[in-house]
Amino acid sequence: MKFLHIDSSPLGSNSVSRQLTAHAVGALKTAHPEAQIDYLDLVEHAPSHLNLNSLGFRLGTTAADLTPVQREENDISERLVQQFIDANVVVIGAPMYNFSVPTQLKAWMDRIAQAGRTFQYTAEGPKGLAGGKTVIVVSTRGGFYFGKPHEPMMDHQEAYLKGFFGFLGITDIRIVRAEGLGTGESAKAEAITNAETSLASAVTI
Repeated sequence: MKFLHIDSSPLGSNSVSRQLTAHAVGALKTAHPEAQIDYLDLVEHAPSHLNLNSLGFRLGTTAADLTPVQREENDISERLVQQFIDANVVVIGAPMYNFSVPTQLKAWMDRIAQAGRTFQYTAEGPKGLAGGKTVIVVSTRGGFYFGKPHEPMMDHQEAYLKGFFGFLGITDIRIVRAEGLGTGESAKAEAITNAETSLASAVTI
């Protein structure tokens, strides 16, 4: 079994999402000591956003037609998509930034969304090719959104992640949420405790 642990918060030791993903992966490792764990820190090792040099995997350009920089970018995309495909369980720390996900996480998602690798277009519409794995999203937010009237208009974080991974064919998407982290220390402590409790069942594989 292979686990892929991804962090995307730039807050380092002050990050609640990093604290909670470490908690989740620790529990998974205890339950599956034989598992291989890959760690991807998207702040330390963020792929560049898509540009003309990194679009080779989408344009179907042959290696002979690529510049050295484009070949290097293609190698990065290949490494990231294969790492994702090989994982049985993916744990993602995804804080809400301006109602969506950090740009580092979005850059990674753009690299792994590859036609013919993680999805394909068919006559009946798109079909995901990355099914059979579990994605555990640790969602952290400074305010309160879940179940609130403004959620449909302002939550482009959890909804986006569920839609994205669903598009890739993944049906087992588990959200563990810590909300209200910016509303006071007591609310923050309560949110972390509740999230850790939720993780106990979310990491049962």
